[in-house]
Amino acid sequence: MLNGKEITGFPGFCLGLTHQKISAKRAGAKFAEKSAEVAVIVLLDGPETAKLSGESGFQAPRFIMVTPLDHGKKGYNGYGAWLRAKFGGMKVFKVIVDAGFTCPNRDGSKGHGGCAYCNVDSYTPVLPRSLPDIREQFAQGIARARKHYGAEKFIVYFQPNTNTYAPVETLRELYDEALAICPEDVVGLAVGTRPDCLDAEKIALLESYSERLAVDLELGMESIHDNTLREINRACTHGELTSLLDSLAHTPLNLCVHTIFGFPWETREMMLAQADEINRFPQIHFVKLHHLHIVEGSILAARYRKQPFPLFSLEEYADFLCDFLPLLRPDLIIQRLFGVADQALLIGPKWNLPKSAVQTFLDREIERCGVIQGSRASERVKN
Repeated sequence: MLNGKEITGFPGFCLGLTHQKISAKRAGAKFAEKSAEVAVIVLLDGPETAKLSGESGFQAPRFIMVTPLDHGKKGYNGYGAWLRAKFGGMKVFKVIVDAGFTCPNRDGSKGHGGCAYCNVDSYTPVLPRSLPDIREQFAQGIARARKHYGAEKFIVYFQPNTNTYAPVETLRELYDEALAICPEDVVGLAVGTRPDCLDAEKIALLESYSERLAVDLELGMESIHDNTLREINRACTHGELTSLLDSLAHTPLNLCVHTIFGFPWETREMMLAQADEINRFPQIHFVKLHHLHIVEGSILAARYRKQPFPLFSLEEYADFLCDFLPLLRPDLIIQRLFGVADQALLIGPKWNLPKSAVQTFLDREIERCGVIQGSRASERVKN
């Protein structure tokens, strides 16, 4: 319990440790405490100095952050820690289902060929790809997550393709069908889509589920630069995304944006500017950060074979994240730091490490560099 303490930190938030241990570090400093206890970062609405008083701990806390690392604490607001905090310490697992949707830039309504980087099979697990029935997909996904990961509760994740690209009644039937499996253990619904495939009726449908479930609406941003969106055959402008976000300013949905780093024509500063743009929208709750993959069957794969271009090495990507994360608002929850593709379809970059090893490498580099999410966000606003 924290009582009668005072922490002076950098503007907007402070860092401390649970149980009578308190440490405050300015932006960019390495964590000095080596403790197994869970550190917390609390975003405050008040001045730079945070007063700690009474049994409730920090005044007006907005989020809890960071889980133990082998050598210190994570300097970013991770999704796993958020899930544990939200669902009472239970192990919550996302289970992907493939409902057979397509995309408007594949079927001709807005374009053909799909996004230049995309081959849906490269990021869809084998199980949902091999089972046409979403009830069976979800039931088997739950069984696998329980057996291999000790999962206790589940989020139904409509991921492949554009999962609002159908009439609203069709969407209702599909969502309800998946949610009817093991309802006592389902705590959330996650839906991935494009900004141009939502309207008021579809948003109202998704919001209706939020009365009993945590509902995540995952929007493909990919880049904030329209020239990039044209180059990758996105058939959607950044303005369409920002207009949608404006309309969702007061939604109960947990909004997530997905972005890709490493398009060869984008400079480092162009990629870093995505943090500034994300920060402008307080309604964004989650972010997914992905490095560019070149996968078999994509338009970019053909271009890459004709004229190869540089892709992030693991070390280069870690260095980029160490620049990007301090620019990102500290209240944002990072669902992913990097992308994963089917190794049989991946052309590059080849990091030749399992997912867990990549995560560990990135976490340790972030820690080694003393990165703290949000520590430079206000600096960028001023500049």
